[in-house]
Amino acid sequence: MTEADFAGLHGQSRTAWDTNAAFWAQRMGEGNEFHRKLVEPATLALLELESGQRILDAACGNGQFARRMAELGATVTAFDFSAPMIDIAKARTSAALPVDYRVIDAVNSEALLSLAETRFDAAVCSMALMDMSDIAPLIGALPVLLKPGGRFVFSVMHPCFNSPEMTMVMERHERGGDATVERSVKVSRYAQPYAAKGIAMLGQPEPHWYFHRPLSDLLNACFQAGFVMDGILEPTLDAIEEDYKTLSWSHIPDIPPVLAARMRLPS
Repeated sequence: MTEADFAGLHGQSRTAWDTNAAFWAQRMGEGNEFHRKLVEPATLALLELESGQRILDAACGNGQFARRMAELGATVTAFDFSAPMIDIAKARTSAALPVDYRVIDAVNSEALLSLAETRFDAAVCSMALMDMSDIAPLIGALPVLLKPGGRFVFSVMHPCFNSPEMTMVMERHERGGDATVERSVKVSRYAQPYAAKGIAMLGQPEPHWYFHRPLSDLLNACFQAGFVMDGILEPTLDAIEEDYKTLSWSHIPDIPPVLAARMRLPS
């Protein structure tokens, strides 16, 4: 499957997120452990948010990061293609917080450009580019939506290590009379784009589509839109004590499950 084939899955992707909205919002809350320890710290470090700035939050989900940025002093416009998710986001947001939620599809260039009434200091897309069947409309619209020198910070499942068909491996070795356990990540596909269904949270009602793109495709899409990259982080989880019954990213503390990058327009 090539990226050109992704468009045919867009409707299925929206249906899955509509179906999962209530479950996702409840489990995510104001940030699950993965978000609190990996995504939010890396995103905020790259965003360099200042009070009074106007921020665009693309694919905002239940609005938890939009609320966080508003609490830090930003004025936020947040959108998602799932109307049920936006309804939840509005219900969870205090009227005192300056967050404007809208139902906008990130693959619809015309809808994105309707936001051009405001020029934003920065845009954020938190763990969502890999959920989009087409990233070109969003990235192509950002130079119009951002002020000169504006920045775009995105985070994704690390395409090198945390792809939809990645496998975590735990092996027991006996060497020289000692038994050891080694954990690793096995990746068998990377260089070509592909789509695969996955489950981000155990128990979610319906699997959703992931759209894998190699790092070069993600970055080149930004470069072609006129951005330069001036910041990148690959956060990892702290190691936990040995537990032979489980296998998680905390067991592989030297492999980053998340990639966060900052793109910037020329001033």
